[in-house]
Amino acid sequence: MIDTPGLNGLAQSQEQLDQFKTSFVSTVPLGRMGSPDEVAKAVSFLASDDSSYVTGIELFVDGGMAQI
Repeated sequence: MIDTPGLNGLAQSQEQLDQFKTSFVSTVPLGRMGSPDEVAKAVSFLASDDSSYVTGIELFVDGGMAQI
C-alpha cells in the first residue's frame, strides 16, 4: 500500500485510519508503507535508458508483499 491522501476515504476517523495503517504495516516485510516518491522512482527507472537491458520482468514496488 502506498501512503496517499486517498487512504483517508477508507476510515471515518483519524484514529480508525491510524489503526488500519498499523494493521497493514504489520503485514509488510519492510515494516512500513510505501511513498509515492518510491513508485515514481521505479517508473522513472523503467522509462529511462538505465533500464534499456531490462526485459521480461515484473517489478513489484510493494515492500516485499509479493515475496510472502
